[in-house]
Amino acid sequence: MGAAGSGGYADILRAPHAARLLVGTLVGRLPNGTGHIAIVLFTRAEGGSYTLAGALAAVYGLATAVGQPVLGRAVDLYGQPRVQLPAAAVSALGMAALAAVGTGSLPLAFAAVVVAGLFTPPLEGGLRALWPSVLGRQDRVHRAYALDAVAQEVMYTVGPLLVTLLVWLWSPAAALLVINAVGLLGALSVVASAPSRAWRSEPREAHWLGALRSRGLLALLAAFFFVGLALGSITVAAMAYAEDGNGGEGTYGALMAALGLGALVGGLVYGARPWAGAPEARLRVLAGLLALGYVPLLLTPGPVAMAALSAVAGVFLAPAIACAFLVVDRHAPRGTVTEAFSWLVTTFGVGASVGTAAAGPAVELVGVPAGFAVAVAGGAAALGVLVVTGRVLAPPARAGAAPVVRAEVPDAGPEGGRAVRAEEQGAVPSGGPAARGEG
Repeated sequence: MGAAGSGGYADILRAPHAARLLVGTLVGRLPNGTGHIAIVLFTRAEGGSYTLAGALAAVYGLATAVGQPVLGRAVDLYGQPRVQLPAAAVSALGMAALAAVGTGSLPLAFAAVVVAGLFTPPLEGGLRALWPSVLGRQDRVHRAYALDAVAQEVMYTVGPLLVTLLVWLWSPAAALLVINAVGLLGALSVVASAPSRAWRSEPREAHWLGALRSRGLLALLAAFFFVGLALGSITVAAMAYAEDGNGGEGTYGALMAALGLGALVGGLVYGARPWAGAPEARLRVLAGLLALGYVPLLLTPGPVAMAALSAVAGVFLAPAIACAFLVVDRHAPRGTVTEAFSWLVTTFGVGASVGTAAAGPAVELVGVPAGFAVAVAGGAAALGVLVVTGRVLAPPARAGAAPVVRAEVPDAGPEGGRAVRAEEQGAVPSGGPAARGEG
């Protein structure tokens, strides 16, 4: 198997529709990826406290967490265009309402972020559901997951800088409006594409739990709740650090960008080669390294050194996310792929909301290092969950089986092909491909 280096990434991007879908999804996710930062800056500009800023960002994240799996299941049932674009439009209107009402009326402000979060379109899960029909071969799909994680970190690198630039050029309210208008255009680009219009989910077994009936998926979601908690706490702790005589908004944007840059570099390196063995075991190693990377942030040195530490703290984030995509794909029940990926976004968002809510009081009561201590605790807890649930989160295939439990239609074209489950989790026939160790 060849390395998935720059040539491998170029092979993915040369596939029909792939670049458009990747870029469109990246742009469409901009409001969700930077919304919490924009909300914090907007609230502080309005004279609100760290606690209020953290609370609004937390409510936005929680609303997103509630809406993602609901909208993801709707996508699996009704297709992408009929769900994604209307949701993106309503979400943008919610942020526009926040910019209009400000924080003078707290009920209206909280209502606005709830609407914006609830209707955030599940573009992440939608893209991962589209990759098999666009790329065909399973090895290309797995490589696309790594590229997807890298692209996500581009957003987390450029997004904070874009928000702070918009704040500097105009105002925090203008930043809210612009990033959501751009996000709406990204969603439109995706849903107007041929693969998005043609995609249909696999037939699914009717079950009220949907994707959540998979125990392995539940274990993964519990771990990524704490990864989200760590990142959410850094959002508030970094703002407090920047405003504590360390350069203000410019330093804050630089720290957030450095965190994303570190993850981008880590993702590029991780995706530049194939990996042997089960992704479940690899994920535990990556989670441990991610947790260790947060510890030096407790030192809170000068801005330049802090930016360097932030970059180091982000290195293992994209690899962990890319590996988690594989685990979701292996454990999601048939016909629930968009919903399953949306649940990953949800638990991550809930964790981030809890982290922002916890870091605000921690900073105000104890000091800036306490905010980063929340991140360290979150990383350690994520690793603990993966270790404790090792048996539940075991590879779905028997020993000696190939890492892949889905087979893609080799010649699946963008107009109608889609992923076909090769072996159902927990029901692999003894003589089937997985049992024989075939890919």
